[in-house]
Amino acid sequence: MRVEGKVAIVTGAGSSGPGMGNGKATAVLFAIEGAKVVAVDRNLDAAKETVGIIVSKGGEAIAYQADVTKEAEASAVVEAAISNYGKLDILFNNVGAGWGNLGLEVSPEDWDGVMQVNLKSVLFMCKYAVPRLIENGGGAIVNNASMAAFQAHPLYAYSVSKAGVVAFTRCLAGSLAEKNIRVNCVAPGFMDTPMVASIMTEGRVAWVEANVPMKRHGRGEETAAAVLFLASDQASYITGHTVCVDGGLSIR
Repeated sequence: MRVEGKVAIVTGAGSSGPGMGNGKATAVLFAIEGAKVVAVDRNLDAAKETVGIIVSKGGEAIAYQADVTKEAEASAVVEAAISNYGKLDILFNNVGAGWGNLGLEVSPEDWDGVMQVNLKSVLFMCKYAVPRLIENGGGAIVNNASMAAFQAHPLYAYSVSKAGVVAFTRCLAGSLAEKNIRVNCVAPGFMDTPMVASIMTEGRVAWVEANVPMKRHGRGEETAAAVLFLASDQASYITGHTVCVDGGLSIR
């Protein structure tokens, strides 16, 4: 029960299709480990599905529909946590997306859209969560980046936005350490989640088996385990770091 008695917000807590994505897996694991969870997603049915899993396992959670790329809706998410559970201890910024043409062929509209989802959502959620964490005497924020932040990825907007998440994590960690708020980041590698189901080709599987030292895709549950550690008191002296959940890709 590593987060027993704590209240956690998970954005992007629903999956885009069958299976267990990073947000869904983390919301479920937080609840299993004793937290009350606010499961946030643009798709309310997806959030409700996650809550159903949590309740079936004896946990406690509410589903909340919001587009956290919009400032007012991000603020409302935080207030929903306070009104339902009285405090906030943990924020997992999981919302993310990647689209557009490769390289310099990316359109300005696609560039701006990816930055909106991957970076501005984190800014807005932190803007309204941090004052509540300070009121609570401290807490933990975990942001979801990607190994694309450290590589020459062909989707420039995705790679640059995720590098921005890593930089934002460090900036926030430096400014909030004295407030007893820890801010860390996870960087998943090649994961087998609903978000990438449409591109899970034989060629992709073969590339992963040839280039990832552990010779397989990761699972959403494995990202969730890293997030849980960083959000828990077991990581009480860790802030400003990025944990690569990548099967060893970063060392090759």
